[in-house]
Amino acid sequence: MRLKEKVTIITGGSQGIGEATAKKLGEHGSKIVIADIDKETGLKTVRDLQAQGIEAIFWKTDVSNEQDVQDLMHVTVEQFGGVDALVNNAAATIRKSVQDTSLEEWQKVINVNLTGAFLCSKYAIPKMEKRGGGAIVNMASWHAYRTITRFAAYAASKGGMTALTRQMSLDCGPLNIRVNAVCPSTVDTPMLYETFKSLPDPEDAFQQTLDYQPLGRIATGEDIANACLFLISDESNYISGHSLMVDGGTFNKVARPLMFD
Repeated sequence: MRLKEKVTIITGGSQGIGEATAKKLGEHGSKIVIADIDKETGLKTVRDLQAQGIEAIFWKTDVSNEQDVQDLMHVTVEQFGGVDALVNNAAATIRKSVQDTSLEEWQKVINVNLTGAFLCSKYAIPKMEKRGGGAIVNMASWHAYRTITRFAAYAASKGGMTALTRQMSLDCGPLNIRVNAVCPSTVDTPMLYETFKSLPDPEDAFQQTLDYQPLGRIATGEDIANACLFLISDESNYISGHSLMVDGGTFNKVARPLMFD
């Protein structure tokens, strides 16, 4: 097992990419802590993991709340003895331009996506240092590099995450803590379908998105989880400060789906 006896915290781990990552890392021996604002779904995910023989617990966490994050780290150490890996996956989005985004909406997206990653890393790093090192994976997005209309707050938050990843890798290197980011494109998650619902013709939007993929399909949560597994495992022990594009080649295309214009 590639992560035997490791302890991994996954924020936003109750569904979508987070849930798939929890399952994948757990299958490879890691003990899992699901940190999420959604208690009901989070507990269900933990029960599903436990049914597969994976050691897992849930802790209700608002990643933008400093006390919540401190409590999360305390509970993790109390339950499993330490922290070896952190996946900063909790996310919020809103589909609006700068001029249409309220300050409250802007702050919500930035607080969850970027401040959440900052706070969780801030309090996880000392725990990892006590274990002799660790790995952090920030769930960024291709929006950090190539975005589309009316994703102002989300794109800004994900661009911030990739910059934070590069900077943290310098400060954390001497502590034997590697920091990387994963940049998915279109992934089959509840967040994707919420975005489609905001469009005039969700079915057409889905088809256009599908047609846009060079590999002929959108990514699954497991596709992204595999990247996280690699970046947390010792197989990537000389990779740090890198943003790994997991997009099936979509980033290389010039055109974009018309429904986003």
